[in-house]
Amino acid sequence: MFDLTGKTAVVTGGGKGIGEAICRMFAAQGAAISILDIDATSANKVCANLRKDGHDAEVFPCDVGDQEAVSDAIALTYDRFKSLDVLVNNAGIAHIGTAESTTEADMDRVFRVNVKGVHHPIRATIPFMRAGSGGSIINIASIASVVGLSQRFAYTMSKGAVIAMTRSVAMDYIDTSIRCNCVLPARVHTPFVDGYLREHYPGQEREMFARLSKSQPIGRMGRPEEVATLALYLASDASAFLTGAALPIDGGVLSLHP
Repeated sequence: MFDLTGKTAVVTGGGKGIGEAICRMFAAQGAAISILDIDATSANKVCANLRKDGHDAEVFPCDVGDQEAVSDAIALTYDRFKSLDVLVNNAGIAHIGTAESTTEADMDRVFRVNVKGVHHPIRATIPFMRAGSGGSIINIASIASVVGLSQRFAYTMSKGAVIAMTRSVAMDYIDTSIRCNCVLPARVHTPFVDGYLREHYPGQEREMFARLSKSQPIGRMGRPEEVATLALYLASDASAFLTGAALPIDGGVLSLHP
């Protein structure tokens, strides 16, 4: 049901965290993997491990905020694998700040990566999907798309835009066998979280990690592999009747949080 044999999946930000988990899981189900990441070192390490395990994978170093670079990377992906069936828009950046403390430069930086960085791969990928047999576009958003999170003004703005883009693409291409859905994770334990704790709470990392974990009703952070499993469902034919959806994977935050 979740077999991806013969399909090619592009994963932006595939060099670490959720993106890396998605690359590994999709490859294990038979997909060829194209990793688009500005961090070539991390991406190449993931690619090497995939190849070591017998999977077909390639890295195309790319800044998702650069439309021309993204278009080139997507075209190179098609030239390399001769198909393009799944796109996972996972690359993104965070920002801490309120409406007052967020500068114009902050807003521009977040918008460039988190909004344009989703649009650019979609724009470049759709022609190849239309020329083929369709495809599945999966955007990684956040629960911040639908609830207010303190000190996350620019980030929340950008992730709300991801839901809007998801629904627009789903509607515009519903007659072309191209589906578009998005995933709304709550806090997931990734290298970003560890780095955030080291930077903002030196010497208190363990205490703050426990506090952040317990703030979610289920009592822990999510695991990258859990988000990857939901992405696999959306990439596969098992979700053929699903498009335009925003699916939370949040440990009960949206439905159970007081």
